[in-house]
Amino acid sequence: MLNPKVSSFLEELRENNNRDWFQENKDLYLKAKEYADVYFAQWYSKMQEFDEVDSPKIFRIYRDVRFSKNKTPYKTHFSSGISRSQPYNRGGYYLEIGPEKSFIACGFWQPNKEDLFRIRKEIEIDSEEWNDIMADKEITEVWGSLQGKGVKVAPKGFDKNHPDIIWIRKSQFVYHFEFDSKNLEKEGFLDEIVDAFKRTAPFFRYMSAVLTTNLNGESLLN
Repeated sequence: MLNPKVSSFLEELRENNNRDWFQENKDLYLKAKEYADVYFAQWYSKMQEFDEVDSPKIFRIYRDVRFSKNKTPYKTHFSSGISRSQPYNRGGYYLEIGPEKSFIACGFWQPNKEDLFRIRKEIEIDSEEWNDIMADKEITEVWGSLQGKGVKVAPKGFDKNHPDIIWIRKSQFVYHFEFDSKNLEKEGFLDEIVDAFKRTAPFFRYMSAVLTTNLNGESLLN
């Protein structure tokens, strides 16, 4: 279970997002971060039980304001990301703890140009397996439909009238689920989070297979 002091600190930070307050309450931050890091470590341990993943990345609370409209110096959440181990596995998982609302997400947030083209071409050429995964109730009953930004009409070189243009237009392929942060303080909720990620296994298997083969289905890893 997540220690309640995490959300209480984040609530205070949200109301006092300035350097003076933060420095005066540095001890509260360090204790809250310690509890959050323990929760992230427990999450990582459980994820290792069903997938091949790299060590987790825990993101800094200090905001980079150089290119952001939001000039507050601190994020009002703790967050961690876990990448699936390459070269055979692709994609990643994300957990964000906020003061009131938290969320989990997984998928492909910013695929590079080559990977994005490969995914789109696979869907263009043969979308049967893709559409089966998109309709998989094990996934949709928890996550809903696949989300992510995309182009408005059609990517260059693709037919805007293709029957699966709704998917081909995407430049991000992400599942996202938001929940009340108080749930993190309940016994067993971490298992529910991990179960939600487990359900996306068919999606990740498909994407990893596509991204490790060429258009002829030949492995790129040999």
